[in-house]
This record gives sequence, structure tokens and C-alpha cells, in this order.
Amino acid sequence: MADTDVRLQPKKKGLTRRQKRSLSRGVQYVVFVAVLIAFAVAADWDRLANQFAQGDIARQMFPDVITLALKNTVLYTVSGFVVGLVLGMVIALMRLSSVGPYRWLAGVYIEIFRGLPALLIFIFIGVAVPLAFPGTEIPGGTYGKVALALGLVAAAYMAETIRAGIQAVPKGQMEAARSLGFSPARAMVSIIIPQAFRIILPPLTNELVLLFKDSSLVLFLGVTLEERELSKFGRDLASQTANSTPILVAGLCYLLVTIPLGFVVRRMEAKAQEAVK
Repeated sequence: MADTDVRLQPKKKGLTRRQKRSLSRGVQYVVFVAVLIAFAVAADWDRLANQFAQGDIARQMFPDVITLALKNTVLYTVSGFVVGLVLGMVIALMRLSSVGPYRWLAGVYIEIFRGLPALLIFIFIGVAVPLAFPGTEIPGGTYGKVALALGLVAAAYMAETIRAGIQAVPKGQMEAARSLGFSPARAMVSIIIPQAFRIILPPLTNELVLLFKDSSLVLFLGVTLEERELSKFGRDLASQTANSTPILVAGLCYLLVTIPLGFVVRRMEAKAQEAVK
């Protein structure tokens, strides 16, 4: 009888998977909040405010930080992006070419310029090119040098992105175009590449964000006061005022551009995933 009563008693169950996940999330939230509180308590906010949040110094930066520094940063970025996109398209088509030397040259270019730091490319453009070709000037002065340096770096990454986009277009599209009397070149330009760009638009926008930040390397080319971009502008004022507030303001100006661009990228990626579904 006692054995029967034991068997009839309900067995104690442990936590379900959902309960375990909820408990795990709760513990993570508690740890996260605890770390934030510890950081807030330990930090010396008065010293930070004195070094990075001087309102009078920040006001001195306007409107030049927008009309000069941010404007130059955008110009450098857009010009480098255009050069990189054009050069990247050429290299991508060379990678897909049936001619062996073209594929080899494109592969060597991509490996070299993806492997070298962007800083070395800027130094090469600013120092090595004038030494190798005395008396020659890159068109556009500093703007032309920055466009070329950023374009050379961006082209290596864009070429692989464009190549992947072209290969992602169904082969039937080329076959259909050929059946309609299109030449291979015309079919590529009119049919394949437009479809590829719809696929690769999000990663290309990401590359634009990266170029926007890499434009800070322009200081290694030696720029005038009127050619300074955000980082150079902020560093110069920080040195003059012996305060880091200009660097913080310059960083916020970067975020004014990169955060909206990041939002655009996420929206495009979401739309692309919806289209696939």
C-alpha cells in the first residue's frame, strides 16, 4: 500500500526550456545593469566634463566645423567612393573575364590593396608618386590625391562585392538576353549589372560609411587650413585650447552622417530579405 502511494505522488519537474531562457535573460540584464552602475559610480564625471564638455569651446567651433570640416569630409568621401566604384567595376569585370591575364592582374590588385593598410596608401600617394614622377601633379590637388587614395583602397573591396553580385544574378538572365539578340557586353551592361547592383546596394553603402571614416587619413597628405576634414579640424583646435572638447564635437559630427547611413543599410537589407521570402 505504501509503494502504491509513492507511485501515485506526482514527480517534481525542473524548469522548462522557456523558463530557463527567461531566467538566463534576467541574469544577463542584472549583470549588464550592475556593470553600468559600477561604471557610473567609479567614473570621475567632473574631470570628464571639464576635459570633453566645455560649452564655450564647442561654440567656437561653429559654423566652421560644419561649413568647412564636415563639408570637406563629405567631399573626400564622395570623390573616393566614385573613383572606387568605377575602378572596382573594371576590376570585377576583369575577374570574371575569360582572358587569363586579366583575371591574374585583377586578383593581384585585390590581394595587394586589401592587404595594405589605408595609411600606407595615403603615404604612397603623397610621397612616392611625386618622387616617381617629378614635376607631375595629380589633378584636383589635395582633393584629387584623397579621391585617388580612397578610391584605390575601396576598389579592392568593391570589386569583390560587385563580382559576387554579378554571379548572384541567375544565369538564365544572360541566356534570355542572348536569345533576344543582345551581345554579351550589352547584356552585361543592360541586364546583369543593374540587377547585381540591387543585390549589392547594402554592402556598397557600408563601404561608403567606412570611407567616410577613412577620410581622416587625409592629414598625412599635408593639408591647408581650408582643406582640413573633421579629425584634423578637431585635433588642431584641441591642441590650441588644451582641451578635448573639439575631438568630441568632431566625433558627434561623424555620427550625424554614419548613424543615418547605418539605418539606411538596415532598411535596405530588410527589404532585400523580404523580397527573397
